[in-house]
Amino acid sequence: MTANLLYAQSGGMTAVINASASGVIEAARARPDCFGKVFAARDGIVGALTEQLYDLDTESAEVIAALRHLPGGAFGSCRYDLQDIATHRHQYERLIEVFAAHDIGYFLYNGGGGSMLTAERLLRVGEDLGYPLKVMGVPKTIDNDLADSDTSPGFGSAAKYVAVSAREAAHDVASMAGSSTKVFVLEVMGRHAGWLAAAGGLAERTPGELPLLLLFAERAFDEATFLAAVRARVESRGYCVIVASEGLKDAAGQFLSIGADSPVYDWIQLGGVAAGLADRVKRALGYRTHWAVADYLQRSARHIASRTDLEQAYACGRAAVELLAGDVHGRMVTLRRLSDAPYRWETDSVPLATVANVECTVPDAFIDAEGFGLTEAAHRHLRPLIEGEDYPPFRDGIPDYPVLRLELAPRRLPDFTLD
Repeated sequence: MTANLLYAQSGGMTAVINASASGVIEAARARPDCFGKVFAARDGIVGALTEQLYDLDTESAEVIAALRHLPGGAFGSCRYDLQDIATHRHQYERLIEVFAAHDIGYFLYNGGGGSMLTAERLLRVGEDLGYPLKVMGVPKTIDNDLADSDTSPGFGSAAKYVAVSAREAAHDVASMAGSSTKVFVLEVMGRHAGWLAAAGGLAERTPGELPLLLLFAERAFDEATFLAAVRARVESRGYCVIVASEGLKDAAGQFLSIGADSPVYDWIQLGGVAAGLADRVKRALGYRTHWAVADYLQRSARHIASRTDLEQAYACGRAAVELLAGDVHGRMVTLRRLSDAPYRWETDSVPLATVANVECTVPDAFIDAEGFGLTEAAHRHLRPLIEGEDYPPFRDGIPDYPVLRLELAPRRLPDFTLD
């Protein structure tokens, strides 16, 4: 007997999350012996709770294939976490009611560590309630902080954007340094993990090619040491390009800058590190500075996506469905590195419980002795992840992205109020 499949996207977007969606949908359609209809939840787990399910039977094979080119989340995402089962059991019971109403026996959640916690909790509740639900996690995060995986789909493309931006900005600053700007600061995402700041080091093809200074979320910020490093680069090279994690903390463990203090559960919005660093440099050293925040641009830049990243994102989506078809579930798909040069990899999987809410940070072995650059080991590990190009189709000078019908399936249950 077959059952229907529900796919949902969660958390911050990437340039390639829809490639995972394409992999999921195409793989499920290829196995009518295992899977019935394929649904996608509108706005992640929120759509599942509120019974807003897109009926993907209305989408053509051509549009599903073209999802590989589309940035953002084709079906919408959310920053909404299911709470502890002991206090919010009604949330989980509601999900099971929705699944039962639409004959959903398979649930795939495409997200990061927090999403894997939601998936793992839902797995356990299905077992407790005796509902035959098979759950799989599809990895995604530009932060690259998922455990037990060589990398996280979405990171390679964001890293490529950061590396290219830092390299291009370096040429611009070098041009102006004689009479104008000497220091440029680029703020990148990463509240606890400095992988995207590390990606700034890939702007160099050879060590020391550019006067870069990387600020990792893993290292406590020391103003005196930082200013001395900036001064040394400007005095020796005439300018300096800084790539800084938004999650920089001081020695006491406090964030240097918080953009907004209204929490979504335990989540706060960071921002303002670049402006703060530029101001410190200007006041202490007298250099003219400019700064920028990569923000959504680093995670939505599909036009400069890494081909490696795209292929891995698609493969993870397909692998999740193939595992389910083989009666394997309760796991998250992972990527396993087989070699560095040439870079070879394969998909694997680990239990959801081992990756739920676990963060993988930049190891000390990847940060050089000065604390502001990459080691050779880091270059060997990171360089393959940004390699290759896969441009979307262009029309009239801009990307030509697919348009989905996004037709909602008829609702069968009463309304549900989120809490």
